[in-house]
Amino acid sequence: MQVHASSDDARGQVRASAAEVYDEFFVPALFAQWPARVLDAAAVKAGQRVLDVACGTGILARAAAGRVGAVVGLDVNEGMLAVARRHAAGIEWRQGRAEALPFEAESFDAVVSQFGLMFFDDRPQALREMRRVLRRGGRLAVAVWDSLERTPGYAAMTALLKRLFGDDIAAALRAPYCLGDTQALEALFAEAGLRRIGIETLDGTARFPSIASWVRTDIKGWTLADRIDDAQFARLAAQAENALRRFVAADGCVEFAHPAHIVSATKE
Repeated sequence: MQVHASSDDARGQVRASAAEVYDEFFVPALFAQWPARVLDAAAVKAGQRVLDVACGTGILARAAAGRVGAVVGLDVNEGMLAVARRHAAGIEWRQGRAEALPFEAESFDAVVSQFGLMFFDDRPQALREMRRVLRRGGRLAVAVWDSLERTPGYAAMTALLKRLFGDDIAAALRAPYCLGDTQALEALFAEAGLRRIGIETLDGTARFPSIASWVRTDIKGWTLADRIDDAQFARLAAQAENALRRFVAADGCVEFAHPAHIVSATKE
């Protein structure tokens, strides 16, 4: 029997305290290397108005603000937005769902989204909404993680969680890698009415200060924060030191390949 992630796991929804950990640890470990790549794929340049969908704590929106004057960041999670507002009060932060964007048609010159599409309730509808608010000739760029099989560190972490706590818990870390198939990904964008679709697969590297930091980030900064108790967390931390040792570099930091796909398209 296949066990699916819980609703919050599948939607990537974290509590307010987890949003703080997410911003402090996940952002530098995984996300900081991607904004320039996403913005380049969307051809973002000065004078444009840009929308960042599923902005999280705002790293992509802040990078966009360094290129253009008008940026809007939208996320469904108020905990994430609270952190984003502390980082950059000058950006317009909006709460809302990707499937029902609260903006007029053709309101933006570029629409970007970094590692959020995997968690939307209705992905085709969310992409249709991104297309709707994009002006004709405007560019869309969306980043998603490659498959778990091509991400060795998280394949190992997921296997460890499954061994210790079962597949339901492991599914929470498997969820972000559900769009690794590029053919299915292209079909998803085509279904939303987008054309001139391009997919670029780029190398990335996950970096954590230590195995202990990695484990803390994955549990305390994600949807598992309220599902693994203190005793289970201690058990996981102890087991991880041996099970994940092969990902520790000579300086004691954790490093492993963490590739992603960037999908770009133009509204015709």
